[in-house]
Parts: sequence; structure tokens; C-alpha cells
Amino acid sequence: MALVDAGYRFLYVDVGSYGRISDGGVFNGCSLSTALESDMLNIPPDCSLPGSADSGPFVIVADDAFPLKRYLMKPFGTKNLSVMQRIYNYRLSRARRVVENAFGIMCKRFRIFEKSIPLSPAKVQNVVMAVCCLHNFLLRNARSSSQYLLDDPDPTCDLKSVSRQGSNRASNDAQLVRDVLCRYFNSDSGAVSWQADVIS
Repeated sequence: MALVDAGYRFLYVDVGSYGRISDGGVFNGCSLSTALESDMLNIPPDCSLPGSADSGPFVIVADDAFPLKRYLMKPFGTKNLSVMQRIYNYRLSRARRVVENAFGIMCKRFRIFEKSIPLSPAKVQNVVMAVCCLHNFLLRNARSSSQYLLDDPDPTCDLKSVSRQGSNRASNDAQLVRDVLCRYFNSDSGAVSWQADVIS
């Protein structure tokens, strides 16, 4: 599991969990979750959304396998969505693609991930951590990563729908943050010109 910034760099990596553990389970058991829950990361306070009177917290974008938290936004469920909710899910999915691209860039550069690594689990953990560090080091030159991007440059390309992987009850505060972002993405200040075309 990894936390990735907008420049495809790994900010946090958790390696070594069993494959049968869900993404949400890995997150709940990692030091990042503990630090976020106990407010130890010095995340800036809520601020105004660009061009809007509404404010919101800085958030991590996640898929449906993760719990909805005030600091962790995930899509609305896949059934009976309003147009506004579908636009929110689309915008969230576009942001999440950065994570997929980061893994894609890393795997393309380091061919060791094309098949099973013939080492002990402890050594594989070391290899994965070393590759993540090398990946970040190589991204110092942003142009070097462009040849590996998986992202379709066309902003209207259709995304694969992500099936619901579980239900996590969220706090009212987390749901309010998601609702604020949903309204913002559908407002004049937060909308992008092509988003309605993509979901129709």
C-alpha cells in the first residue's frame, strides 16, 4: 500500500502484509492510519476551496475499499447515484489514477515486478522498499517519467467502474466533507468543462 503525491512520488509505503488482507485492513493496521487518527502529521487546518465560500480539510483520495474518514475521501456507492454524485466519483477517480500511474511507472522501470521474485519474503520487502526509493530518486527529473505514464491524455476518456468492495460506516463529519466536495465539483467554481460529457 502506498500514499502518492501528484508528482508520482511515494510519500508512504507499507510493505509486507499478507495478500489476503484487504486494502482497508492494511490501511487500518499501518502507522499512517495511526498517525492520521491521532493528528500527528501536522496537516494544515481546513481552508477555503478555490473560488468558493466553502472550506474543507486536506484529504487523501482512496478507492471504495478504504473507510470514509474526514481525511480520507472515497467514492459514493455504485447504485442509484445522482448526477452530482457521479461527477464527484469521476473527479475522485481521475485523482486516484495518479496512484495507478505511480505503480505503473515503477513496474515499467524495474522489470523485477513482471514475475514472482525468487527471494525470501524478508528480502522481497527490502527489494520493494529499495525500488520505491529509487523510483522517487529517478523522478527528480520529471521529464524522465513522461515516457512511462499510463494516464490517457484525453480528459474525456471513460474510466472503468470500480465495483463496491465492502461497506464501511462513516462518521457524519466525513460524510459532510464528501458532500461539500461533491457540491464544489458541481459548482461554477469547482467544475471542469468536460465532466458532464464524460458521465452522460
